[in-house]
Amino acid sequence: MVFSDLFFLFVFLPAFILLYQVGGWLDRKQSDDERRPQHIVRNGILVIFSLLFYAWGEPVYVFLMLGSVFVNYWVGRWMIAVSGVWRRMALISGLTANIAIIGVFKYAGFIGRVLCDIGIDVPVPSIALPIGISFYTFQSISYLIDVYRGTSRAQRRYADLLLYISMFPQLIAGPIVRYDTVAREINERSVSPGDLSEGVFRFLLGLGKKVIIANQFSEIATEFLAPGVLDDLSTSGAWVGILAFTFQIYFDFSGYSDMAIGIGRCLGFHFNENFDHPYCSRTITEFWRRWHMSLGSFFRDYVYIPLGGNRRHQVFNILVVWFLTGMWHGASWNFILWGLYFGVILMVEKRVLMPRRDRIPVALLHCYAMLLVVCGWGIFYFDDLGDIGRFFSALIGLSGEGWTFAAENALRSHFWLWMAAVLFSLPVRSFAGMVPHKIFKAQSSAALNTVMLTRIVVSTVMLIVSVALLIGATNNAFLYTRF
Repeated sequence: MVFSDLFFLFVFLPAFILLYQVGGWLDRKQSDDERRPQHIVRNGILVIFSLLFYAWGEPVYVFLMLGSVFVNYWVGRWMIAVSGVWRRMALISGLTANIAIIGVFKYAGFIGRVLCDIGIDVPVPSIALPIGISFYTFQSISYLIDVYRGTSRAQRRYADLLLYISMFPQLIAGPIVRYDTVAREINERSVSPGDLSEGVFRFLLGLGKKVIIANQFSEIATEFLAPGVLDDLSTSGAWVGILAFTFQIYFDFSGYSDMAIGIGRCLGFHFNENFDHPYCSRTITEFWRRWHMSLGSFFRDYVYIPLGGNRRHQVFNILVVWFLTGMWHGASWNFILWGLYFGVILMVEKRVLMPRRDRIPVALLHCYAMLLVVCGWGIFYFDDLGDIGRFFSALIGLSGEGWTFAAENALRSHFWLWMAAVLFSLPVRSFAGMVPHKIFKAQSSAALNTVMLTRIVVSTVMLIVSVALLIGATNNAFLYTRF
């Protein structure tokens, strides 16, 4: 099940809201018992609906997730019961279990194929990839490391840890929520009218980004970049196709993050931001500080800094992080190549570009960064290395025609879509009433009324147009659910 689905919007979500409100009423009736968690009924309903949400597409693998949470729960309990070398052994055991789970289900087939390619005859397993395994495994790892470091307390109730891992707003495509971000809010949270307003608006904004923009660009990208048409791909078609994918992946993933953050806000959870207008960046270093920020901070805090960060072996540390970043996205050579591509660029930037950045025109820096990002998406898009070669051959004009009617038509017939994509890649959220309420506290009631009216209008338009486009839609999957 995905957020941009009519069943989710008009059956699953209303049923959840109704029962969640009933749970809140029951929790308030029992609020006199100080030993009882404040949200035990609501949390139970949230867990049940989260498991149903996941089991809708993964009826078997929901037990894998339950088992993973069970292992991490007891490892966390083990760590607070021991000290010294045994505490370290508990952490190593927990990390090994999590890496083994993701290794078997995500990388076993890839490793088997690589061994066969180099002449080692081994059976190649064919294992379906559990949805969201990379996201919930990384959250489990962050939980164990934070408990080991003492920055978070080990969860005493299995159900509460299960809630953290399985919470449906961020379960299958992030953002990667750190345990300490929501630990207190599991049992101590409240929802103000401002939270509810912000959450609903954020959810519908994300829905619009996904359905109105990303889904339309998906059709354009597929028209030009499908493997079957690469042999006849023109240079203009290559550029139109990869620019369409550039907008598709941004609005698809940032739209999902907006929807996840919005639902979480309505429930009293404050997830960290995952995107900060990355296509406004002037360097690749800045781009990766703005794109998928939860993944970047995970690798920074749990891999890069422990390896030595900038203090020692910096080049090695960067290559390790970006190799792992590529592998995290998928068990395929193109993702490894994509990760190392950005790793090398970041190393060069640190040594060459960053000391001279202030002397280079901003427009030139922006063009430089976007050109490298777009080329990176060309590596990311194709699973087959031969397809990557054919695509870049067309992109730089070594094969195929130059300008074609098909490319011109894709630009002309979708002119307003391209304009909307460029506009909403810029930091215009404040003009849509997305500025937090505290900024307006010192202003007049007229300003507040304008903000609220703007939110209502934008939200209504997003909902109506999205629902209209979803009726009969066949291309609606989120890209990052496969990672």
